[in-house]
Amino acid sequence: MTTSTNLMRQRRFLPLFLTQLLNALNDNLYKNAMVLFIVYQVYDSPEMETLISGIATALFVLPFVLFSATSGQLADMRDKTRIIRWIKFAEIIIMSVGATGLLLAARGVSVDSLAIPLMFTALFAMGVHSTFFGPIKYAILPQHLHKDEVLAGTGLVEAGTYVAILVGMMLGGAMPIMWSIVAVIVIALVGYATCRWVPPAPAQTDETQVDWNPVRASKSLVAFSMGNPELRYSVLAISYFWTIAAILSVQFIPLAKNVLLADKQVAAVMLVAFSAGIAIGSVSINALLKGDISARYSAASVLALGAFLVTFYLLCRIWNLTPAGELFTVGEFLVQPLALALLANLVLIAVAGGMFVVPLYAFLTTKVDKSEASRSVAANNLISSIFMVIGAGVAGGLGFLGIPLQEQLLASLFLCLLSAQLARKLHALEVPAGEAFR
Repeated sequence: MTTSTNLMRQRRFLPLFLTQLLNALNDNLYKNAMVLFIVYQVYDSPEMETLISGIATALFVLPFVLFSATSGQLADMRDKTRIIRWIKFAEIIIMSVGATGLLLAARGVSVDSLAIPLMFTALFAMGVHSTFFGPIKYAILPQHLHKDEVLAGTGLVEAGTYVAILVGMMLGGAMPIMWSIVAVIVIALVGYATCRWVPPAPAQTDETQVDWNPVRASKSLVAFSMGNPELRYSVLAISYFWTIAAILSVQFIPLAKNVLLADKQVAAVMLVAFSAGIAIGSVSINALLKGDISARYSAASVLALGAFLVTFYLLCRIWNLTPAGELFTVGEFLVQPLALALLANLVLIAVAGGMFVVPLYAFLTTKVDKSEASRSVAANNLISSIFMVIGAGVAGGLGFLGIPLQEQLLASLFLCLLSAQLARKLHALEVPAGEAFR
């Protein structure tokens, strides 16, 4: 914890931390404000809610599949800080476009023909923006931090991302639309001003030729990640974890409504608990490992995640409470006998997840040469995005087949076992600490 506290006072870390936090905050504020406004103010239809949410998610994830390979090459072959500044400047333009779409929709002007296309264009552009920023926020850490600080820095970045996602989701749902319009532009401006303080991070390679063909570059990137055993095990284990997270996130709202008989605000509380747990686990693992980048606790963490999933499943099975009205409100839900145990269990699932995944992200940037760190993270982003889409599809398929929501929770147990096995293999390959940085 001392290392984490110290890093937050350092220019070599704090501006980057704040920049990536503001980035995640703006992404989620805009996405949630846009989706909720379209659903409740433009169409106000349950069927359209599902469609719009699905389209929004697909548009945001698609750039990670298309451009991760290019983003990794570019970040390795150019000064990372300069790229950050261009990305954050682009965010101002993107959010101006999105805000214009929101404003037109709020005024009822050309809603279908102009406002909604502008909003979705901005959302896709923010996905591209995040695709190019993603590899840098982890790969820059070994350049700016000492080797015994990288794990703490990775944990703080991961925790900050989840806190920002949480706050962005809450603000997007709570603020009036006009406030959201102003907020996304202001946050973009503040993010650009903050990124100007990030120290230079020049390229660590003499390579200068970027392959702009996304298909060829993606194939090369996957081959690169699978050719290094430590990188292969890390990427696959992280991807399985995010598949679990994707399955759970798809199930939260229908589980809250149809099993716990609770309203959307309770589903939001569940998401808050999950995000808070990830943040806690992300910071706590550094204290446990004392700065050492190691997968020695990763297998145990993901097995614990699986065990907590089983207890969460059992709590859902024995939940047999009927609300006074149609659905439990947050206040009514929290006073139910099993509610606090259920939320605590959800937090523990997320804590175990954070403790599992953070050391693996540190592996991505420290078990390869610094000149390849961005490509390592980009490979993970590409493969994880594909796995997450598959996971969300599996969750939807299970529901379509009529499998009860409680039983759907158990579908993730197989992935927990796979992740634990990969973590064991990764730990077996660990080299002495003095050789971990080349």
